[in-house]
Amino acid sequence: MIEYVRGQRAGTVSTIGPGGAPQAAYLTLAITDRGEFVFDAKPDSRKVANLRRDGRIAIVVGGADGTTLQCEGAADFPAGTGLDRCEAAYLAAFPEFTESIDGGGVVVLRVVPTWARFGDFRSGTPELREIRLP
Repeated sequence: MIEYVRGQRAGTVSTIGPGGAPQAAYLTLAITDRGEFVFDAKPDSRKVANLRRDGRIAIVVGGADGTTLQCEGAADFPAGTGLDRCEAAYLAAFPEFTESIDGGGVVVLRVVPTWARFGDFRSGTPELREIRLP
């Protein structure tokens, strides 16, 4: 899962809007060595407001090459050493965002997946495999 996300570098996150409707956004994604998804967002974005209210989130990575990774989990706003670890993973993948992270123009979010499934649809018979998570 970790190498797959690092190779794809982006995905769609879906959060729960104020009325309960899904709201999705396509964005850059990094992943820590622990398997935590990391992304940044403007503090006044819909996804940040949604996740402050309800941390449940779904993520889909891939698709263009016929493979996907679907995940569900809980998002939070890490602090302390957790934030340091998540920022380091994000900036290792996307050093061009250093100024935004260091300048405080964005918040860093972490997603700990609770369920994941990999799908490979490149052959005549699709392969779906649930991924064991720690």
